[in-house]
Amino acid sequence: MEKLSVTDLMSLEQYHRQRDAFRAEALAHKRRRQAPIGPNVTLFFEDRVTVQYQVQEMLRIERIFETEAIEEELAAYNPLIPDGGNLKATMMIEYPNPDERRKALQTLAGIEDAVYLAVEGQPRIMAIADEDLERSNEEKTSAVHFLRFEVPSEARDALARGASLALGIDHPQYRHELVAGDELRSALIADLA
Repeated sequence: MEKLSVTDLMSLEQYHRQRDAFRAEALAHKRRRQAPIGPNVTLFFEDRVTVQYQVQEMLRIERIFETEAIEEELAAYNPLIPDGGNLKATMMIEYPNPDERRKALQTLAGIEDAVYLAVEGQPRIMAIADEDLERSNEEKTSAVHFLRFEVPSEARDALARGASLALGIDHPQYRHELVAGDELRSALIADLA
């Protein structure tokens, strides 16, 4: 998947005029790409559309219009776009109650290293977490992690032939698995093309 460049983005004025429509489209696109794994963890699979939306929103909020500053934003967000051999996701650990969240983040230390993809008939593909900076320590984990799944060609071929896809977490304090529905499965297969 091609990375974003400055010329792919709307100016602040263009984005202001088109924001409502683009935002509605981007949020609908994001919903088709989310994977709730158990009651408290959701993976949001990123692609060019989700990243463009995030960048456009950052530029809008920060009122960034200088080319160099825009390029800095792109340098920060472009690594979230998959390259055809992998999938990339933002993992959110969600507990509405702040006290419950604080306690859960303590018991879930290392959860980011226990996330996997399971393609039917293939070995589990474990997530590679937080390559930009460490977000966990022995005492607690962060509520947000960035994951990369390197999908071997055999697994990509199996998916193309109709193999099922599951996403899971195998952590001592959090064991859940989700079988991807058709919409999510199709979106992720498209990311691997």
